[in-house]
Amino acid sequence: MALTGKNAIVTGSTSGIGLAIAHVLAGQGCNIMLNGMGDKAVIDGIVAELPKTYDIKTAYNGADMSKAADIRALVADCEKTFGSVDILVNNAGIQFTASVEEFPEDKWDAIIAINLSASFHATKAALPGMRKRDFGRIVNIASVHGLVASAHKAAYVAAKHGIVGLTKVVALEAAEANITCNAICPGWVHTPLVQKQIEDKAKEQNISVEKATADLLGEKQPNKRFIKPENIGALIAFLCDENGNAMTGEIITIDGGWTAE
Repeated sequence: MALTGKNAIVTGSTSGIGLAIAHVLAGQGCNIMLNGMGDKAVIDGIVAELPKTYDIKTAYNGADMSKAADIRALVADCEKTFGSVDILVNNAGIQFTASVEEFPEDKWDAIIAINLSASFHATKAALPGMRKRDFGRIVNIASVHGLVASAHKAAYVAAKHGIVGLTKVVALEAAEANITCNAICPGWVHTPLVQKQIEDKAKEQNISVEKATADLLGEKQPNKRFIKPENIGALIAFLCDENGNAMTGEIITIDGGWTAE
């Protein structure tokens, strides 16, 4: 287990991609500070399950990722509970779709706050401790929409492009320390967020959910298969162990061929 004894924060880790990442890192021996929204009983179950399955430590912090003070407290909580933040996975995200003219300003502000600014605040809070210990791995979950655009996703695309830029700046600033910062750009991953987009598409076009799913994949992703969340977790585990120590400022796609066209 390459990450035994390391301590990780994974934001947005109570479901979807973040939960899969938490499982993979825990399977590599990493203690996990969970964060995210959801039913308390479900979250309590996750907090109890991971230590039993992987013989690691877990804790949960319900920080609101739109609030800088909450994010700073999340990092401080991990440092107090486990002794350090060795790995920071900035994964939390939300989505809303509409044309620019019709895009609600409050939705824009919320998406920028959670999908972009939260990564800045968490990174800023974690970096001093990483520098002090001369070790840190920061992985930002961007998106293919950090590299290319789609209509009706102005805030999401803007935020994910911003994540790509932030990743490169942090990588440069930490280049001489044993700290790396990389971004992963997944294509379509079957998460609750994507499922909602599929259902909205089906309703809007008066087609079946199955047809909407096929159309979604066929339009952008040449392999016509969803990316598995575990694939993303495995890449993060690689970036965080010694095999990935020379990779920093990298923008890595897992997109089924989306950006190859």
